[in-house]
Amino acid sequence: MPTSLHQQLCSHYVGDSDRHEVRLGNYRIDAIDGRGRLIEVQCASLSAIRDKIRRLLQEHRVIVVKPIAARRKITRLDAAGGTQLSSRYSPRRQKLSDVFDELVHFGVFPHPRLQLDIVLTEQEEIRIPPGKRASWRKKYSVEDRLLVDVQQTVSLKTPTDLWRQLDAELPKVFTTLELSEAGQMPRWLARKAAFCFRRMGFLTVCGKRGNAVEYRLARALRRRAAS
Repeated sequence: MPTSLHQQLCSHYVGDSDRHEVRLGNYRIDAIDGRGRLIEVQCASLSAIRDKIRRLLQEHRVIVVKPIAARRKITRLDAAGGTQLSSRYSPRRQKLSDVFDELVHFGVFPHPRLQLDIVLTEQEEIRIPPGKRASWRKKYSVEDRLLVDVQQTVSLKTPTDLWRQLDAELPKVFTTLELSEAGQMPRWLARKAAFCFRRMGFLTVCGKRGNAVEYRLARALRRRAAS
């Protein structure tokens, strides 16, 4: 069931509710804007809509909206729709680089008809006690997620757009350790970023430094930068 966050982001992009939840062939589209672009808001994993987006792109322009929780307030209730027990801000703050954890399984970006919007948001997560059938390890269930504020929207159409957002100063040849330090992300995430950029044809492998793989910009990009 769509969360309030999902519905609020649909309204953020397309104010006319009559253009929400539109049937298009075998698919239900979250919204269609005034320019005829299909809006797909994906709060869950991007991999879940990979095949759908790939098919839609054959004939349509698509904007995939991926919200990132730059700030999250956690509110606990004693039951669904019940009394508030506590409210606090989570110390975990997501950054734009967290999208690589999603892109590594997406595989559709870039595409000439695709725009990927990373929306940095402030969210409120409503938690309730787990249901009777929940695993004993589960300490809570998420009843809903709400949009509190849109802090920033980053629209990406090309690998270059994504690379520039890292704002990382790197040598011509670098490893994922240097990418993680320059991009201010953990190394496991830098490895996923390097994989994504290789798949996009933006980076190439050019050697090894000990056990670490060395990367550099693809040849065509190097020529463009030099000119």
